[in-house]
Amino acid sequence: MNFNSSSAANQFSTDICIVGGLGHVGLPLGLAFAESGARVTLFDTNTEALAHVRQRKMPFVEYAAEPILQAVLGRNLELTADVCDVAKARHIIIAVGTPVDEYLNPKLKALLDLFALLRPHLSPAQTLIIRSTVFPRTCRAVHDALSRDGSGPWRIAYCPERIAQGHAIRELKELPQLAAGLTDAAQRDAMQLFSRIAPRVIPVSIEEAELAKLFSNAWRYIQFAAANQFYMMAQGFGVDFNHVREAMIQGYGRAASLPAAGFAAGPCLLKDTMQLSAFNNYNFALGQAAMMVNEGLPNFIVEQLRQKRDLAHTRVGILGMAFKADIDDTRDSLSYKLGKILRFHGAQVSYSDEFAQDPTFVSKEELLSTSDVVIVGAPHSAYKKLFVPSDTELVDVWGVIPRQTVKEKEVHERLAQVA
Repeated sequence: MNFNSSSAANQFSTDICIVGGLGHVGLPLGLAFAESGARVTLFDTNTEALAHVRQRKMPFVEYAAEPILQAVLGRNLELTADVCDVAKARHIIIAVGTPVDEYLNPKLKALLDLFALLRPHLSPAQTLIIRSTVFPRTCRAVHDALSRDGSGPWRIAYCPERIAQGHAIRELKELPQLAAGLTDAAQRDAMQLFSRIAPRVIPVSIEEAELAKLFSNAWRYIQFAAANQFYMMAQGFGVDFNHVREAMIQGYGRAASLPAAGFAAGPCLLKDTMQLSAFNNYNFALGQAAMMVNEGLPNFIVEQLRQKRDLAHTRVGILGMAFKADIDDTRDSLSYKLGKILRFHGAQVSYSDEFAQDPTFVSKEELLSTSDVVIVGAPHSAYKKLFVPSDTELVDVWGVIPRQTVKEKEVHERLAQVA
């Protein structure tokens, strides 16, 4: 696409402005577009992230992103905290978080308030592309809000993000992109824009795109709940779920989609499942059951320990505080919920993580040497080679630390005694 091919584009000094441009969704997307040759502005008011990125450093773990940042910053990628710069871009991409309230109901007002803030700097000549996960019919509500003063017609498109956090740079180039628009012109603009970075762009209606995003996250959440329920059942039966799963999936395609057990957390899966439930008048039994299973896993782990130990006299270490493997994002991590429950029952709890930084965290080596019980909270790759002391109880829902590693440690200890 030639961004300067139309007369409308000539009034703009940049091609794309991403609102929320330094977040986990906006920054990798901006880098991908800048690498493709587009002129990109990242608008964000996070001063700490702005300072970090201005030093050509990523503010969070995103694999393969930093070399691109170093190559494009100051060339065709600019940073700004001035909302007035939004007016300079032909395409505005909204990549901010969409929160839920304390009852897990969607907060549509937050997004509408954002558009009210941006409104003085927007024009109908721009294409406004919503990237954030939204409650169904939100895109139409945004259009109606912008049109109340009689302006328009507005070009509103919806292109939901579909990437796995930490791997956005690779997946933006590999995964098809859904593109929807409230008008043919909006959809056409969005499709042309994303064709620069995506291998394929799939046209859908606004309603289809809104549901597709929520369905995708709810489906993953339900799959994780099935695995976690099976894990609890196996534990109650005295059987290793991970061995059962391995036997199920080896060479048997019909069971291959069963994920490993583990904490299903982070800023999207639970939230989007509950948004879907709210949309369907809370008639979403599968989603609600999945929430009870996934959110109940920390309680299950603690109750299993309480049957064997007096937690008031137990030192427990949690390995991994990020919400998933090999990233540094701790948002909505269930490891913190686990720690809170353990402390409620009197346990002395310590935390460690390979990526997330916190002055209260200890090294994995210190955690292993000082804990009576070690619980794997996130399956970081670094844990695959750990030796767990033979007198330390290991709770590894994920199965990230091979059982033979514990046996090998015992062999090493015996050899040392003989020597």
